Amino acid sequence: MKTSLRAAVASGAVILTLGIAGCGSDSTSDSDAAPTAGAGASSAPAIAKDEALAAQVPAEIAADGVLAIGTDASYAPNEFIDADGTTVIGFTADLAEALGQVLGLDAQMNNAPFDSLVEGVKNGKFELGMSSFTINPERQEQVDMVSYFNAGTSWAVPTGNPNGITPDDACGRRIAVQKATVQVDDITARAQACEQAGKEPITIQQYQLQSDATAAVVSGKDDAMLADSPIVAYAIAQTGDQLEPSGEIYDAAPYGVAVPKGQGDYTAAIQGAMQQLMDSGAYEQILSQWGVQAGAVTRAEVNPVQ
Repeated sequence: MKTSLRAAVASGAVILTLGIAGCGSDSTSDSDAAPTAGAGASSAPAIAKDEALAAQVPAEIAADGVLAIGTDASYAPNEFIDADGTTVIGFTADLAEALGQVLGLDAQMNNAPFDSLVEGVKNGKFELGMSSFTINPERQEQVDMVSYFNAGTSWAVPTGNPNGITPDDACGRRIAVQKATVQVDDITARAQACEQAGKEPITIQQYQLQSDATAAVVSGKDDAMLADSPIVAYAIAQTGDQLEPSGEIYDAAPYGVAVPKGQGDYTAAIQGAMQQLMDSGAYEQILSQWGVQAGAVTRAEVNPVQ
């Protein structure tokens, strides 16, 4: 997720009446309509192994043939739980599978709380982190980041926007956001601006799962939400006519794969594999199948300056 990015409509199975479901735990592994939960097996294309890149993966990681990847699978359509309640799907999961194929490894998506993922990469619990992480200096101090997508922040409100909420006019409202995302910093700054202007404060409602934040707005518990732009677009589509966007997308920034800090060859292997997916067309194919190709980039970079 972004420096705090996340919003999903599904996390176990997409329930269209509310667009929400509970997020399960799993340790296995712009089109007209994006796939939904229940879309089935991975849509990742078959990719050939690159022996030179595979040789750069540390022996202790390659030994078991598995690439253990930490993710918070509550952020559809990026990464979320399929209707079977266990399988992690989404464009992140498909990219991870394709990345693993380039390196001759089986990508295994391990579902865990978002705010535990970077630490999990640091302490060796996960060999990579792929969970819509917005690249920012704070994260780059802890892990190396390989860029692979661009997303901004969007807002969603109940259809008809009965309270007239916009990103710049949310004082006095209850705003839903996922914990540990960049959007927490965003809404906190807006809340402080309301108080400094002598206006009613924003009540910030933080949720462990983005799917819960979405459900809170759909149910009327909260007045609006903000999250990564592809997440909000998917949530709007999956909840039928219950949500609509408010304002424009802003603060576009790249997502990055989190790699243990200071492992030069390994980081180079991840960057090289992602670039190969971009150059071959497999990357664009995966993004298109999930309806998120508007965020495509052409270069995978290590620790781009933010």
